[in-house]
Formats: sequence, C-alpha cells, structure tokens
Amino acid sequence: MSTPTATGTGGARASHYTISEVAALTGLSAHTLRWYERIGLMPHVDRSHTGQRRFSERDLGWLGFVGKLRLTGMPVADMVRYAELVREGDHTRNDRRELLEATRRDVLARITELQDTLAVLDVKIGHYGTPCGGTPT
Repeated sequence: MSTPTATGTGGARASHYTISEVAALTGLSAHTLRWYERIGLMPHVDRSHTGQRRFSERDLGWLGFVGKLRLTGMPVADMVRYAELVREGDHTRNDRRELLEATRRDVLARITELQDTLAVLDVKIGHYGTPCGGTPT
C-alpha cells in the first residue's frame, strides 16, 4: 500500500487516503465504498481537484464504526438512518441513542441464542469422549 498523502494549508496537515488505500486498510472493496457514499452511509467525502475521492482519518473512523454496526446485524437502512441523524446535528442525539439501544438489545438476544447453541454443542462434544462414542443424534 502506498503512503497516505499529506495535504493541508499553513501549519495544519491532514492525511488523506485514496479509495484504493482505504479499501486496503478496511478490507472493503472500492465498489462498496462508492456504494456507501451513494446511499448516504458515508458522510461527504472530499474530492481532489481532479475529482478523486480523498478520505480523511475521520472517514476511516466512521468506516470502522460502520463495520461494527454491520457485525451487529443492523440492517443497512438503519445504518443509513443513523448516518442521516448524525448529519442532522446534535438535536438528534436521543433518536441516535434509541437506535443504538435497540441494536444492543438485538445483539444481546443473539448472544443468548449463541450461548444456548454453544451449550448444546458442548454436550454433544462431551459425548464423543465417552466409551460408547456418543449418541447418533
């Protein structure tokens, strides 16, 4: 991967990344990154004078958060809604919190299901350690 481009004016310098650099850093394809931008999941991405996307550290942080939301199983429509609420400003904090709390409840329910499933697997695996070799089910 190439080194991020350092840009900025005056004494302020900020790193900007090309779409291929962001794809390499995040594991997302360039197609997915463009799609995220098109559906409103990504905030406005800066462009160079030639029109090339220039992702910032902040964009990378946002993509990391979106990746966590994806892992929760949150529907894309809810992720886009969350992104819209963020862009609308501070007055949407309660709506954003409610959306995240609902997702948290869903994750906890899935964790409980997975723990129950793990317990069943542990019992079955334990049977294979017995002299009879376990049950056929």
